Amino acid sequence: MSWDRPPAGSAAPTTDDADRTPVRDADVCVIGAGPAGGIVADRLAEAGREVVILEAGPRFDPDDRLARQERAIRPAYDRPDVWDGDPERDAYESTGERFYPLNHARARGVGGSTLHWQGMVMRLHEDDFASESARGVGADWPIDYDDLRPYYAAAERELGVAGADDNPFAPPREQPHPMPAFPPSYSDSLFAEACDELEIAMHSVPNARNSEGYDDRSACVGYGTCQPVCPSGAKYDATVHVERAEQRGATVIDRAPVQRLEHGPDAIEAAVYATPDDERHRQSADAFVIACGGVETPRLLLLSESSHYPDGLANSSGLVGRYFMDHLFAGTGGVLDEPTRQNHVGFLTSESHQFYDEADAEQAPFKLEFFNYDGPSPVGMALSSDGADWGDDLLAELRSAYGTHIGMGGLVEQLPRKDSYVGLDPSTTDDHGNPVPDVHWTVGDRALETIERVNEIQERILAELGAEITWQAGPEGTGPAYHHMGTTRMGSEPAESVVGPDLRTHDLENCWIASSSVFPTGGAMNPTLTIAALALKAADHVLEAA
Repeated sequence: MSWDRPPAGSAAPTTDDADRTPVRDADVCVIGAGPAGGIVADRLAEAGREVVILEAGPRFDPDDRLARQERAIRPAYDRPDVWDGDPERDAYESTGERFYPLNHARARGVGGSTLHWQGMVMRLHEDDFASESARGVGADWPIDYDDLRPYYAAAERELGVAGADDNPFAPPREQPHPMPAFPPSYSDSLFAEACDELEIAMHSVPNARNSEGYDDRSACVGYGTCQPVCPSGAKYDATVHVERAEQRGATVIDRAPVQRLEHGPDAIEAAVYATPDDERHRQSADAFVIACGGVETPRLLLLSESSHYPDGLANSSGLVGRYFMDHLFAGTGGVLDEPTRQNHVGFLTSESHQFYDEADAEQAPFKLEFFNYDGPSPVGMALSSDGADWGDDLLAELRSAYGTHIGMGGLVEQLPRKDSYVGLDPSTTDDHGNPVPDVHWTVGDRALETIERVNEIQERILAELGAEITWQAGPEGTGPAYHHMGTTRMGSEPAESVVGPDLRTHDLENCWIASSSVFPTGGAMNPTLTIAALALKAADHVLEAA
């Protein structure tokens, strides 16, 4: 155990003068307190290991979430403001063929990306694990769906997933979801009429939010601001596992960005981290788990170059940072001559995976999303008013402009490409003087042509509804879903990958990576459930090696 510290299990925010000295005799050092790091730390602490978590960002006060919600709905604030984004700390460059707005959806702190995620959790399909074999493009994972299936089930229990068994296109599962699915929304019923005519199947969406009380957290109370903040705690975020790990004896050191990893030829010896007053500390451990996500994980490895690894730590393959992937967004929306009740529900309740497994070398896998939140919200409209339209004038404007919008989205797979990567830009440095990440994002024609097909299907559905189309995100206007994948890919051959099937780096005997960065391909499913499943798998392998 650590010494001279307050009792474990407290969720109170920490201050700049908190004790951030290293933990003596640590068995495992976990770098990153997002969903992967939190789950790994909890599983290892439960097994009796001495665990320390180093998190670059702060621990946020849960009592501040209502204030953050208010900040989120005010037009004067941008999304990074909700979770205290810092332009100097979070500096980056983007030099690829498409600009990548990294900070638009980045949250630094205990909880990581789950502080502001939407909360949808679905399993990858079976062919996603064998893209090269089944579709003729991409890469095969060194594991298959059956290898990850028990971990998927465990991850659904750990996160708390509300779902139903009504998706005929989903991969096989072993038992129902932990909680019943959320009912379809009013706008889902409108979409259903059109989809029935077009013979397009709709089904529920598994969500990592409570449809009933679960894991000492309340059921969803309908704030409607799930992304970027859930004030009630009904939506899962990684503070659940971080705090549970603390209750089991783990130590969390926040505002402790790791600067580099000291190592010999075969193993990591210590993580060197900075404190808010820019002191440097050295955290040693027997094992290290890097759980910093698809951008900061390769960045840390590249910053840790040495005479043993002149091109970056664990990079004998030269692939650290390579094969950066994201999901591409395809969307279409418009207005109806009737109420749609959009913005009453802050998350998706219906999707369609009907076309997903038609994927081949020419067409990427994709899924369709039926939005519950298209168009302006009444709160946003009121707060955007210049003050001249208050009272009856504002009410008239709300009645005429709100509530008739309707929209659809879709996620499309991007193939792994070596020329799509995360590197370092030494010409720009962060608040500690380190080169910032350079996101060089290259997409490819397969994904762009698939977006055209998604748009065509969306147009057919909206036309069947009688909607007037007012916006569309097509191949030229597409953007990322902010699902960072592929930069420390998993594989069986050390020359062609960074980690093995056990998530341990090929080069270092005591270093595992738990992150979407290990994905060889991305599929078109939101990645967090797969991240959680791989984190549970990584924890088992760390325990096996101890």
